[in-house]
Amino acid sequence: MQYTTLGKTGITVSRICLGTMSYGGGDLPDWALGTKGWHVDMESAREHFKIALDAGINFFDTADVYSAGLSEEITGHYLREMASRDDIILATKVHGVMGSSPNKRGLSRKHIVEGCENSLRRLGMDFIDLYQIHRWDPKTPIEETLEALDSLVRAGKVRYLGASSMAAWQLSKALYTARENRWHRFSSMQNHYNLIYREEEREVIPLCMDQGLALIPWSPLARGFLTGTRKPGGGDTKRSEVDTFAKDMYYSPDDFAVADAVGAVAKQRGCTAAQVALAWVLQAPGVTAPIVGATKTGQLTELIAAVDIKLRAEEVAAVEKPYKPHGILGHGQPSPKSMVK
Repeated sequence: MQYTTLGKTGITVSRICLGTMSYGGGDLPDWALGTKGWHVDMESAREHFKIALDAGINFFDTADVYSAGLSEEITGHYLREMASRDDIILATKVHGVMGSSPNKRGLSRKHIVEGCENSLRRLGMDFIDLYQIHRWDPKTPIEETLEALDSLVRAGKVRYLGASSMAAWQLSKALYTARENRWHRFSSMQNHYNLIYREEEREVIPLCMDQGLALIPWSPLARGFLTGTRKPGGGDTKRSEVDTFAKDMYYSPDDFAVADAVGAVAKQRGCTAAQVALAWVLQAPGVTAPIVGATKTGQLTELIAAVDIKLRAEEVAAVEKPYKPHGILGHGQPSPKSMVK
């Protein structure tokens, strides 16, 4: 495994972060975000964490909304069992719907403080290494959000703060507002970034690099689209059958052209399309650690091996060439289908 620092902080993280959204499932309430039909239950998740830790992964990302908190419970259980707390960097997130009450969502001080306490309880830990706002909350003043996050750091419940999926102007506003008030600033950005969606290269990524924020992209394989298992009419995996979110995000002819280019490079190199797609994200400027998820142990082992794949300049050019601009995807805006591409 390779390691690097998390932006301008002093902590060291593995170049791959294990994302735990796929761990959980079960009978979820209507408001819950889950992986129905393709989740990994608690017993099966054990081997995933063992493989990750044995490979040297020390960076793990979850969120309160994943399977209504069950993902946090599973993640905390196995990390407490298999690892020393001082050896791992654990990240979780707050913002999403966690109940039917209108106050169990968003980035108010009330929800942030309660969300942190509940996450700590589910994780079975005394502190969170990286606490991230899952999205921008237009209903709450950013001053209220940042002051609440700062109070958690000063209370010792959180070590570092991060953001996820927002416009460059929003991130910039948050950074300068925190500096003006001498509050702890964001140290990382968890953004939507892969070979099919590269709009972040316009403003968000340059801003993060300028301000020293670590980039830890989510969906580096485009929710499995870049593995070569998707077809215009669907796919040949359980996830491709039920993941309607992915079908709203990707599946255009231009997207399939990118996937075909990735497959061609993979064939020439004698590796998998997933490994080429992940290797591309790993070599992209500013990227610290892509967040990878898996439903099978073989998938996880395959992705870990991508750390050692170094794409040649002509291979990078080949997989980037088919790209066409997209509308904004993943920020919580209106449905991608309603946006001009």
